Amino acid sequence: MIKSLAKRLLYAVIVLFVLSMFVFVLFYVAPGDPARLIAGEKATPEILAQVRQNLGLDRPLPEQYLRFLGNAFTGDFGFSYRNQVPVLTLIAGRIPATFSLVFGAVFLWLCIGIPLGILSARNPGSWKDRFAQVIALIGISFPTFVLGMMLLYTLYFLPKQNGFTLFPASGYAELGKGFFEWFTHLVLPWFTLALVTAALYQRLTRAQLLDVLGEDYIRTARAKGLSERKVVYKHGMRATLTVLTTQLGADIGYLLGGAIVIEQVFGLQGVGALAVKAVTVQDRPVVIGVVLLGGFFIVTMNLIVDFAHVALEPRLRTK
Repeated sequence: MIKSLAKRLLYAVIVLFVLSMFVFVLFYVAPGDPARLIAGEKATPEILAQVRQNLGLDRPLPEQYLRFLGNAFTGDFGFSYRNQVPVLTLIAGRIPATFSLVFGAVFLWLCIGIPLGILSARNPGSWKDRFAQVIALIGISFPTFVLGMMLLYTLYFLPKQNGFTLFPASGYAELGKGFFEWFTHLVLPWFTLALVTAALYQRLTRAQLLDVLGEDYIRTARAKGLSERKVVYKHGMRATLTVLTTQLGADIGYLLGGAIVIEQVFGLQGVGALAVKAVTVQDRPVVIGVVLLGGFFIVTMNLIVDFAHVALEPRLRTK
């Protein structure tokens, strides 16, 4: 088991190393003046000279890359000359909004999607199954921004026209300013992201659980007189959790890199909104920082999934 986990850890390091090489080549080796791209078209010759000196662009490429890699390893993603602050400071200021959005939505979509999937699998072909399938189909059919606009219209604009408001329309309130403010600003973004993603988890849970409930060991468990609840939750869901964990790790890793659509619709100043702004104004250091951070989150979540698989599947512990 230790050998297998060590291999996975090594693969994660290799992936991050390859990502860093790709980013370095894309932004520092590609045609064009990296200093001009980073500092902007209106930068003065003095600023360009300072940028070249800070980045070590007058040194050999291998040395430049090692310096870039070392800085990234220590959390130094460069300096945003457009904002006049370090990139890490910009990203750190946006991470709380993205984390709050993602983990709140994860909790909701698991609470919605998995129970509906279990309901469908336990009653295949019944009205309960069809009801859950219709909900999943509606969730999958709605683009995130459309559902977000519908919730805004229904739960913000209509109540406001009648003289009251249920939830704020946009923005992010820091948790330090009060739990109620933080919570109410995130309710609509949470449900928008959760309702769309819960549909995927409902279908995935249903499909996997139906396959598992048809296995011989499940029939044996039923023949021994175990209750249906114990058969489903103790035996069936244990095997299904491996697939759900894999999907969950991929989704969380992807969203932590920036839930761009949700953050734009609801005006949440998270990592995704920062990335969009950086691309729009060609703030290359910020783009580099967000790309590296997104890659780190995805690799880290995949590692966590691998450890979770070992915990859920005893046979993997002997490999």
